[in-house]
Formats: sequence, structure tokens, C-alpha cells
Amino acid sequence: MKFELVFIPAPGISHLRSSVEIAKLLVDRETRLSITVIILLRGGSGAGDSAYLAALSASSNDRLRYELISGESHQPTASQMPQVHIENQKPKVRLAVAKLVHDYSMVRDSPRIVGLVMDMFCVSMIDVANEFCVPSYLFYTSNAGILALKLHVHTLYGDEDKYGLNETVFEDSEGELSVPSLTRPYPVKSLPHFLASKDLLPIIERLREVKGILVNTVNELEPYALKFLSSGDTPRVYPVGPMLHLENQVDQKPSEIFEWLDEQPEKSVVFLCFGSMGGFSEEQAREIAVALDRSGHRFLWAVRRASPGTKSPGEFTNLEEILPKGFFDRTKERGKVIGWAPQVAVLANPAIGGFVTHCGWNSTLESLWYGVPTAAWPLYAEQKFNAFLMVEELGLAVEIKKHWRGDLLAGTAMDTVTAEEIERGIRCLMEQQSDVRKRVKEMSDKCHVALMDGGSSRVALKKFIEDVMKNSADRELEHVGS
Repeated sequence: MKFELVFIPAPGISHLRSSVEIAKLLVDRETRLSITVIILLRGGSGAGDSAYLAALSASSNDRLRYELISGESHQPTASQMPQVHIENQKPKVRLAVAKLVHDYSMVRDSPRIVGLVMDMFCVSMIDVANEFCVPSYLFYTSNAGILALKLHVHTLYGDEDKYGLNETVFEDSEGELSVPSLTRPYPVKSLPHFLASKDLLPIIERLREVKGILVNTVNELEPYALKFLSSGDTPRVYPVGPMLHLENQVDQKPSEIFEWLDEQPEKSVVFLCFGSMGGFSEEQAREIAVALDRSGHRFLWAVRRASPGTKSPGEFTNLEEILPKGFFDRTKERGKVIGWAPQVAVLANPAIGGFVTHCGWNSTLESLWYGVPTAAWPLYAEQKFNAFLMVEELGLAVEIKKHWRGDLLAGTAMDTVTAEEIERGIRCLMEQQSDVRKRVKEMSDKCHVALMDGGSSRVALKKFIEDVMKNSADRELEHVGS
């Protein structure tokens, strides 16, 4: 019997890429399975995103199809995304699923839809799954630790004495949370901004309605958090990562970057890159430049200008005027300053010895995959937690500073990190015989093994497929019985 899953990733290229990777893996591992990925488009996509979407559309086939649903033509604000945008797309998703059901009903031996797999921000699509009497599943694109923290915070909100946080003062708190999924206390001042309000509670409440949660992590990376998630009333969790888009972005690789990297000694270059939404003020850019100048290390620096009120950073028009006088002359033999960077391809280059990163989960997994140690510089969303996880909990990264104020996307003021703090972090990051570097190499090997036949992530993926079939059969029996 043929069966089909419908994937609904959240808008945003990083969510889409990892969802596509697991969809590819699922259809590769189970020949009876087909998948339709419903892509919720929104305004403001960059040229690289458009090229990726075009490539997906061109690659659609009978086993793996991509259905593009257009949304608002304007660039959504932070408050509109993602929940409001996704809620507005529910009627279009409902029509897309109804069309699939109808088309399959007209053709003999067609697949039967056995579930909707949605991003955490798309949990309102559970309503659509219920209308079509199919189970819901979650693909969680971040780590098990932040998922467990969200669930724990949700329980604390039931008692204001335990969790009476105010969105405007929590960053000054000296308090700590005892989180059962962590081995050490978690500082309140390091909470991601979205966990300091009740806005996320309706989404978290709905997580328990799904039949299972695929998590983009590795059992060997987060055993403690995964053990906690398996011990309570959380739906079954399947650690299936790392799900990474590792194509080398051949058409987008500026040759001068790689010509320069190929001339550098192995593990000698520190790479600074802060994701598609990471940008800095002129003052902060100057502090980074001073740190790079003083550190003496070779560097590749992808620098972007913060754009207040939007999600997309811009380019600095004249870095010669902004950065310290003589910076380019003093560092021209050992450094390169660029705008956009093909991050995956850069991390794969043997010259890269360290990565200063915003701690986005995809970037974190990419660095682990290539065995590159990181220095944590969180900017928004769950990245403060990711920094704590990598530095304090797992010992797989170094810190630049202990605590971080502000959130780039929430529009709250960011602390300026001093040149001294940055330089100290870079020097620690680039130590060739450090314990962090050794642990990163060991974890990199474990991540590769996890995706091999018999590895922990492959075993979890197989179990997920088995459970999908069982849940579908059980749901069908319940339907017949009623």
C-alpha cells in the first residue's frame, strides 16, 4: 500500500531547507512513501531564496512534490510573523490538502494521506489535519534542549510565584531556573525574549496534541534533554538529525573567497558570519575590526549592516570610512572582509579553524558536521539558549561574553560587545590543542555515524515510519468503529 505525508514548514528559508532534507531522506528510506511539501511563501525573499524555490519546483516528481502557496506581497513585521501569517494561510492549505485527497480518490492505487507533518510555528494546522481525520506530527527544526525548556516554562506559567517574569526586567534578573532537562541551572537573564511573555503559550499547549515530534538533533549530542522528553507526557520524540542542506551552492560561490582560502594554512582562519538576518551597527562593526586587528589571526569576516524595523540586514556603503583608520592596510595580508558568504562551503574548507556565529541551530549543526569549533554570539530568537547549551551544558563552544542583552528581531537594544571581549573569545577559539576543539572533533564523528545505517538517527527515522503506519491503521479502525 502506498501512503503519503504532507509537510508544512514555517516560512523562512532555514526552516524550509531542513524540512526538505528530511522529506528527501524519508522517501529515500521508504519506497511506499510519497511526500507533498506545502511551502507558505511570504514577501521579502532574497534572490538566493528565490533560486532555491525555483530549483525545488523544477525537481518535483511523483514521490516528492512541492506546492507553493503565495502569501502577503508585503514584508511582514516581526509581530506578524510567523503566527498571523500562518493563520491566514489555513484556508489555502485546507484547499491544497482537499485537492490532494480528491485527486487521489480518482486514481486507482493512489497513495493514502496518513498524516500532516508541521513546523512548531504551524501547529494551528492541526485543525486541518483533524478535518481530514489524519494524525498530526511535528518537525522541530531546533534542538531538544529548547523544546524541553519551552515545555518546562509552560508548566511554570501555571504558578505566577514560580515564574512571574516581566518582559522588560528579566534581563536584569540574577535568578536561575532549575530546568529538569539541563544538568546545571539556567540563568533567567539568558532566556530568549519570546519565553519572557505568555504569547507562546497557546502554541506550546498544542504540542501535546501531535502523535510524535521529529527533532533536528542527534541522540549522542543531547542525551540528557532527550531522556527528559521521553519520561513525561510529551509525544514521542524522534532525534533524526542532523538534517542539513550541504550542497556547495556552486552557482553562488564567489571564486575570490575560495582562491584566498585555498592559499591559507589548514585551520588558520577564523570565520565570522551571522546568518541571513544578522547585522551590526557601525559602532559594533568597529569593535569587531579592532579585535581582529589585535588578535593577529587570519580572518574571513562577513559583515552586514543592521536594518532597524526589518528582518533583512543591508550592506555598509563605505567600510573604509566606518572601520578604524588603516585597518585594511594592516590586515590585507591575513584578512578578507566580505558581505554575503556561502556559509556551508566556507565551513567545509580546510583553512577554517574557528567560527564566530550567531548560534542559529542550522549553523551550529553545520559547524559540528565539519568539526569546526564555534564562539557564541547570539542575536535573536532561541540563540541565547543555544549559546548556553553549546558553551555551558555541552562544552562544545567558547564564549565571547557571559550574558547578552537585547534581541535583534524583537527590536530591543543590543549591548555593544567590546573589542577586548571579542579578541579574548577569538584567541580562545583558535587554540589548536584546546579541549573544546577535541570535543567538537569527537562529536563531529558521532554526528556522521548517526546518519549511517544502524546509527541512532537512522534507527529513530525507521521507528517514526513504523509509528506513522501504526497510527494510521489505528485511526482507520477508530473511524470504522464509530
